[in-house]
Amino acid sequence: MSTKRSVRVSIVGEEYPIRTERSAEFTRAVAEYVDRTIRSVLDSGTVIETHKAAILAAMKITDELFHAREEGEALAADMHALAAEIRRLLPPAKRETV
Repeated sequence: MSTKRSVRVSIVGEEYPIRTERSAEFTRAVAEYVDRTIRSVLDSGTVIETHKAAILAAMKITDELFHAREEGEALAADMHALAAEIRRLLPPAKRETV
């Protein structure tokens, strides 16, 4: 069982104590990514309010996550197809399915 720790992070000038089981370095890296994404929305000039920029940043980060999941699923399907092709080329005694 992992122990939760509190890590202080700064996002758009605000300090937040984050309770996490992850390392402090990982938690700070995530917070820095969120901070950069919110700031890029604010720097675009289309949004002034920080809370609206945070929502748009969350949408952008979620889009990245969904895209990465789709790529992972496509890669897994390609690997499965390749494994099936390789299995077909093996001698019958070596064709165990996993």
